[in-house]
Amino acid sequence: MAREFIVEADGGSRGNPGPAGYGAVVIDAATGETLTEAAEYLGVVTNNVAEYRGLLAGLRAAHDLDPSATVHVRMDSKLVVEQMSGRWKIKHPDMKPLAAEAARVLPAAQVTYEWIPREQNKHADRLANEAMDAGKRGEQWSAAVSMAELDAGAKERTAPAAPRKGRGELRDQPPRTGTVTTADRTTADTRAASRVATPGWSSAPDLGAPATFVLLRHGETPLTPQKRFSGSGGTDPELSPVGREQAQRAAEALARRGTIETILASPLTRTRQTAAAVAERLGLDVTIEEGIKETDFGDWEGLTFGEVRERYPDDLTTWLADPSAHPTGGGESFAETAERIAATRDKLIAAYAGRTVLLVTHVTPIKTFVQLALGAPLQSLFRMELSAASLSAVAYYADGNASVRLFNETSHLRP
Repeated sequence: MAREFIVEADGGSRGNPGPAGYGAVVIDAATGETLTEAAEYLGVVTNNVAEYRGLLAGLRAAHDLDPSATVHVRMDSKLVVEQMSGRWKIKHPDMKPLAAEAARVLPAAQVTYEWIPREQNKHADRLANEAMDAGKRGEQWSAAVSMAELDAGAKERTAPAAPRKGRGELRDQPPRTGTVTTADRTTADTRAASRVATPGWSSAPDLGAPATFVLLRHGETPLTPQKRFSGSGGTDPELSPVGREQAQRAAEALARRGTIETILASPLTRTRQTAAAVAERLGLDVTIEEGIKETDFGDWEGLTFGEVRERYPDDLTTWLADPSAHPTGGGESFAETAERIAATRDKLIAAYAGRTVLLVTHVTPIKTFVQLALGAPLQSLFRMELSAASLSAVAYYADGNASVRLFNETSHLRP
């Protein structure tokens, strides 16, 4: 007769994204005995990434104990449970590979999922918190000193219930309080925390060198001085002669600072041309990053604000009042842009911890990076002025905090 395991898993992030970790426990369904525990500090990631990593650890631990066992997963993450049960689509680019990896650990017929309230997931939650705490101290989590089993010892196990149905896909959940542990201090995130701060753009050396994003808006196109909507769904204009000159001036300013290590650019022509000018001056290559392209403005592409108000007055009024509203003809809402930028930010923070990266991008993405760093509402995008070829900068520290270091700097464009 096949063995039956219960896997309880959890993950948390202090800052979302911020210092994060997961916890997982495998329990014998027949006896309630804890068979194995797992926990790990993950560096700077989101709640949802940490929860998926906890699920993966629990499934792998169950597989190691008995690959033929049936496994019932219990988690307080509605997102993970509903996505892994196949009831919700997986839209977030960071979630898809994790979900696919989790689905490969054991045959689907051997695994079921159940959502439980957080208070019933204390064992895994404590493990995740212990992992985060150990990571903060620069230590590895150890089962020998874990207190999670004490919390779980008196808990009465109940028979698995059918997973609940839900609709849609949740966004990142609110940050959790508590502590998490580190499994491997040789990861890129951890190594970055011990580097010396990069001069010129960063500070707070006690936290280690941050991942610093220098945000360069592309130079002018023929549409820029006319203040026309120019997103990712329009004609993809090239730089004007003025824009090419601005790109050269920005390149010289960045060369004087001398801290840029990597250049990423939106796939649109105007950003690639601006990035090419900087790359030539700095002797670096350009990598295209789809996540930092401009918002798609639908049928408003190429129109002035006044023309949009004349042709689509009701749609414009709704769009100005509601960040989830779409431009006429589809396009992308500011809320969708913010979700895309947040996912890209998380990915780049993990990839470039402790480094200074130039992102050559557009008005809305740059404003959104700043808005997210400040924790401001999306309506704040309408209250920011961002000039062509301007420079801004945001630093992301190991404790999950962000610091806006510069915004709309244009002194390099003056003769």
